[in-house]
Amino acid sequence: MHTNYYFLRQLASVLELHLLSSSTGTLNDTTRYTSGLRFMECFSQDRDEVVLVFAQARGKLNYYKPFHIKAMLRPDFSGLMFPDAVQRARTNSVDLFSSVVGEPGKERSVLGVRSFLNERCLAILLEDNFALVFKFFGNRPNLLAFHGNQVVDLFNRQLATDEQLIFNAFDRPIDQSYEAFEQAHFDRRKLFPTFGKVVNRWIDEQSEKQGIESGGKEQWAVIQEALRQMDQRQYHLIRLDHKPTLSLLPFAEQAGDPPPRTFTDPIEAANRFFIAFNGLSTFELEKANLLRLIEKRRKRAEAQIEISMQRLMQREEGASHEEIGHILMANLHDIPSTPNVKSPERLTLFDFYRDRPIEIKLKPDLTPQKNAENFYRKAKNEKIEEQHLSTQVVGREAELARIAQQKSDIEAIQTLKELRRYIKQHNLLSETVLPSTGEVAPLFKEVMYGGFRILIGRNAKNNDLLTQRYTYKDDLWLHARDVTGSHVVVKYKAGKTFPKSVIERAAELAAWHSKRRTDSLCPVIVTPKKYVRKPKGLAEGQVLVEKEDVVLVVPKGE
Repeated sequence: MHTNYYFLRQLASVLELHLLSSSTGTLNDTTRYTSGLRFMECFSQDRDEVVLVFAQARGKLNYYKPFHIKAMLRPDFSGLMFPDAVQRARTNSVDLFSSVVGEPGKERSVLGVRSFLNERCLAILLEDNFALVFKFFGNRPNLLAFHGNQVVDLFNRQLATDEQLIFNAFDRPIDQSYEAFEQAHFDRRKLFPTFGKVVNRWIDEQSEKQGIESGGKEQWAVIQEALRQMDQRQYHLIRLDHKPTLSLLPFAEQAGDPPPRTFTDPIEAANRFFIAFNGLSTFELEKANLLRLIEKRRKRAEAQIEISMQRLMQREEGASHEEIGHILMANLHDIPSTPNVKSPERLTLFDFYRDRPIEIKLKPDLTPQKNAENFYRKAKNEKIEEQHLSTQVVGREAELARIAQQKSDIEAIQTLKELRRYIKQHNLLSETVLPSTGEVAPLFKEVMYGGFRILIGRNAKNNDLLTQRYTYKDDLWLHARDVTGSHVVVKYKAGKTFPKSVIERAAELAAWHSKRRTDSLCPVIVTPKKYVRKPKGLAEGQVLVEKEDVVLVVPKGE
């Protein structure tokens, strides 16, 4: 929740107090300036890190004790820290946003700090209608400089679409009344899109404790209680899913985790969280990520068992298709069978299995005998489905047992080398479990054509895995042009060139597994893998192609 709207809203008011006043000593000193601090400099000495320095100038060459903001803007982690001091390196350091800082001795003053309604952004307002905006949008965080409504500079230039953002368009007014909750079919994620995983988890846990089902006035009361508690300005540093988490809501302490710590200052809370999170060793991070993955698979398996069991129970409660066929045949003498007379759409007959009447739905254009044949045919499929559901439950139960053992093994591991060996031995990062049997499925979709293997990515993360770890420089790489879609790779065979028919087939698959699936013709990029790069900072699934050919094909699936 350290980049959550509710936290940023509270952080903005406290940060404004710091940036609109300054002192010659600590922040507790009584000596103050009435004007805001000035934006003195902005620099970066790490690819995904930027430092902003604010101070009250006292001359052209020096200034009083500065206030620092350090922003981490990685795709996998973003956040703010407010260190007392930042030692700038003499080398490998670059100045940024010079046009926003202003001329030496005439640096722009801070006018205020604001958040945006229902959005994960924080803005520092400067003189001359300039503003610095921290944007924390999922895996696309960035720092933007605005002049008026327009972007004039940005930190991560790979996020080219950020140049089109409009300052006045960040606010998202949403009707968050109970009437809107009802109209949204009690989907709180539509009314409160900035809750995020932590808040939604707290609401689900509270609802479960109170026996409240999803939706309705009872859950609305839980949502309102969450909003009330998030306004209490208490910040809890806890461990959630094996990782340090900053929460505006209290969670019960979990066995084996350090006790939660509570703060009343959002700046101190952000600093403590930043240190706790980034202080994790590589071993702790990889272990925590792996345990979260195992937990996700456990929940998926349990949910599948629950669904399968419910379907099996529903079948046991009602009459089976075979029983309905028997009932229909046993009561043929009570059904009109005049030639050219259709069967009734619904018929009430005596159910001798349960000793009560039963209403049977018939196809009126068929005779009663033909309707009975339909029920017998459905009965065969019904038995196949029951067997499938039973097999699915057995497979998922075996998966749960395997997951429990894996979790126990991982928790006992104490070194990074041992952890990575265990991951490799059990293929934990690449396994996909088939829902029907619990067996491990192939990592990528695979098609054989003309003696060549064609591999297809399943999603953005899987695309990265395919392109970065399972593809070599001589393999052929394909992707539908200018739209999102799967990465497709044709594996190279020593001494053989790629036939035109194989390239076209792979292109058809790339087009099919993209947003151009319904187009009559789709342009597809074709290039050797050696011309495909993924610079640091790109989102999952995104790559840069240095050299390409394009083929036009009709989208066609496997």
